[in-house]
Amino acid sequence: MSGVRERGVSRPGRGELLRRLVVLRHAKSAWPEGVEDHRRPLAPRGLRDAPAAGRALAAGTLPDLALCSTAVRARRTWELVSGEWATPPPVRLDRRLYAAGAAELLEAVREAPAQVRTLLLVAHNPGVEDLVRTLAGDGLDDTLDRVRAKFPTAAFAVLAWHGTGWPDLGPGGALLTSFTVPRGKK
Repeated sequence: MSGVRERGVSRPGRGELLRRLVVLRHAKSAWPEGVEDHRRPLAPRGLRDAPAAGRALAAGTLPDLALCSTAVRARRTWELVSGEWATPPPVRLDRRLYAAGAAELLEAVREAPAQVRTLLLVAHNPGVEDLVRTLAGDGLDDTLDRVRAKFPTAAFAVLAWHGTGWPDLGPGGALLTSFTVPRGKK
């Protein structure tokens, strides 16, 4: 990033745009006996919380593109989240996001097209938490402390930064602007 750093996010330099990365942990999953990990479905709580996450995102940060793990629980989370929006963006299912660490997740994020201003990543812990902690140079209010304490299922973090493209995003280069833990009603 060539812009001047101010409170964890740079001011835009020449040709740089404000970009947002929304990192969403899949909703609560079930543990049915005999079902392999990749095929685990959402639990009843996950079925309630995922739409709540979609509504929370619709209130402020809708993506232009989504990257989603191929695990059943992640795909179902995506379906329920995006089902709350009038016009869901395209989604790219990516097997690399299943059980990926922060480095692998960042590699996938950096492959997003330059025209994407807001990108949603739907994946798994501990990778999503580690990615947010790696990228956030600072956070508003107590967002970083909350992420460090726990990154629950269906929670999402919004990171803002300036860059000409997604390959510009690196460790400490973003500002954690919000951390939301939506819960659906029983």
